[in-house]
Amino acid sequence: GDAQNDLAICYENGWGVGRDVPRALALYQQAADQGFASAQYNLGLCYEEGTGVTKSKAKAVEWYRKAAEQGMTSAQINLGLMYENGDGVPEDCTEAVKWYRMAADQGSPKGQCRLAYMYDCGKGVAADKAEAVRWYRKSAEQGYARGQFCLGYMYDEGKGVAQDKREAEQWYRKAAEQNYASAQFNLALMYAHGDGIKQDKAEAVEWYRRAAEQGHAGAQLNLGIM
Repeated sequence: GDAQNDLAICYENGWGVGRDVPRALALYQQAADQGFASAQYNLGLCYEEGTGVTKSKAKAVEWYRKAAEQGMTSAQINLGLMYENGDGVPEDCTEAVKWYRMAADQGSPKGQCRLAYMYDCGKGVAADKAEAVRWYRKSAEQGYARGQFCLGYMYDEGKGVAQDKREAEQWYRKAAEQNYASAQFNLALMYAHGDGIKQDKAEAVEWYRRAAEQGHAGAQLNLGIM
């Protein structure tokens, strides 16, 4: 099953063999039917994105669920997203939280960040900024850029934690150095306005430029103004 899945990935992407999506799908299906979580997950992706098959969010949910029930964190997160957004299933944020928590408890930084967001916004669970910070921190400390950005934002705004601009700057920088555009933009703002750190217009321009090159509209505007 794992060998079929790996071969299917090669055929889907044309790695070392001619690209052959129908053959990839057949191999995914064979391995998925044998209960291999990685193939079930990849088949779910094909249905969600319409790769070689008619796009079907409902079928994507079906295959994600099979892989998620086997403990695959990527599938748990994708299934959570389907429930959160009402894709292929009725919207159910409580169910989304359940799957995000499963991934988070297994140490998935993306799962931890998604769970933190649900606490942050009060989606499917009672809003709890301190609990959001706790999960953002777990994600950030594993090097997940979005988690680092979100933790920086919580410090920047004093949400769920005492406001601390220096701490915010440090977490923004970690994410910015991973090319996370929103963190680059917020870091640039801090430098442009001297917000909690020494004002440095040249440094602001550099971070605006990096975000702007990724298509961040606010960064493009502010870079143009500068």
